[in-house]
Amino acid sequence: MTNVPTEHPIAPIPPVVPPGRMAALDQPSYALPCGLHLRPWEPYDAPALVAAYADPDIRHWNRPDPLTEARAVTRIARWRERWHAERSAVWALAPGAADGGPAVGLIGLADLDLPGGSGEFMYWLLPAGRGAGATAEGLSVLTRWAFGELGLHRVRITHSVANPASCHVALKAGYPLEGTMRGALLHADGWHDEHLHARLSTD
Repeated sequence: MTNVPTEHPIAPIPPVVPPGRMAALDQPSYALPCGLHLRPWEPYDAPALVAAYADPDIRHWNRPDPLTEARAVTRIARWRERWHAERSAVWALAPGAADGGPAVGLIGLADLDLPGGSGEFMYWLLPAGRGAGATAEGLSVLTRWAFGELGLHRVRITHSVANPASCHVALKAGYPLEGTMRGALLHADGWHDEHLHARLSTD
């Protein structure tokens, strides 16, 4: 009599972030030591978004499409929808209180894979917000939120190797350089190698 091996079913791997966790959270606001605030984008930020998407530096490194003010309002509304759909989280960097002045920058957590526990931060600042260290401070605060409140395992930052300012921000926010991805992103002047930075919840 031949013994037939017993097949043992493989248990499914549970999601790192359970469905519905992000949608159940309110998008938080934070005061930063530099004097700016992190808060959700509001319709009155539309002119700032139009200005950002026309800024030469922001356009070069982030490749946004030009916006009218009406389209900017629509995009801001879509960002709120994407939070509840658990697809991304986008914050404004702005002066004043949580409901104060218009945005001068953006920090977004995108490319979310909640079952796999990962996401990617991106960021930009208008000239009015540059020089105070706001982006690194904001990234540090939002990284703690991403690990502690949302429950991600790994968060990364990528940027062109020709953008040392972005590299400085990532390092200052505690994201060590893991390596270089060759020809990873197409810009107006051709293919760029990109640095890959990342942090783990266990770091």
